[in-house]
Amino acid sequence: MIRLHLAFMKMETAHSPQLERIFDTIKSKERCRAMRRRILEISQTVPALHIAPAFSCMEILDTIYFGLMRRESDGRSPDTFLLSKGHGAMAQYAILEQLGVLTKGDLDGYCQPHGRLGAHPDYGTPGIEASTGSLGHGLPIALGICLANRESRLESMTYVVLSDGELMEGSTWEGVLAAPNLGISDLVAFVDFNGFVSATPIAVRHPNILPIERKFEAFGWQACAVDGHDPQAIFDAVRAKDPSMPLAVVASTVKGKGVSYMENQGIWHYRSPNAAEYGQALREIEESAR
Repeated sequence: MIRLHLAFMKMETAHSPQLERIFDTIKSKERCRAMRRRILEISQTVPALHIAPAFSCMEILDTIYFGLMRRESDGRSPDTFLLSKGHGAMAQYAILEQLGVLTKGDLDGYCQPHGRLGAHPDYGTPGIEASTGSLGHGLPIALGICLANRESRLESMTYVVLSDGELMEGSTWEGVLAAPNLGISDLVAFVDFNGFVSATPIAVRHPNILPIERKFEAFGWQACAVDGHDPQAIFDAVRAKDPSMPLAVVASTVKGKGVSYMENQGIWHYRSPNAAEYGQALREIEESAR
């Protein structure tokens, strides 16, 4: 179990830890292919699931869990992760299964009677730090965690993944404004910038939200743009973080990444493939490894 338990943490300072580890991007890409296959497998057991939003943030979450978050000898992490875009939960569930935090039976029971996993993450589920999916809540919760860590003199990083559509929530921008004002620096916010709000392109629904990085910078954040499907680029962006500021990583992604008929198609925001589509998706993911 890797959820943060403050009573177990004995750190003395609240400065951002330095990232000195080497991140194996080849293994990251292999894991992401495997987890996309796993999500596709689950899609055949339910009428619909948020498959495309999970595929867009897959590399971001993998890099956080396997590259950025530290591990202690007992498997716990002094760092915290929040998936604010709760509709991407299948990506998080697949990773927690890889880590052994969730079981195969847990995932097989996704959205089934008596199953423990719902469409959005619920606090109390192993590995889940907060109930999310009501968009706009994750960043304010992350600020509260950072403040609690400071009061407890814990050296801990907090990572939170937002959707780009979530930037249309006022509570998100209240959090963006508050973080530098509160002197919070042990915080990295990733924006899964797949260009869609549900099934509608952002360029149509809310074009004034662009450009995203400059808006974060105007509120006192360090901000950068990366390829959200390049694990090394994601890792390096955080490694270059200014320790005195919160960091916003705007990660350009493709909704439905890895399956041609899903990519940038709004209908796949919440849908399960039929048998023929499922077979094609598996073939394309396998072929991407060659």
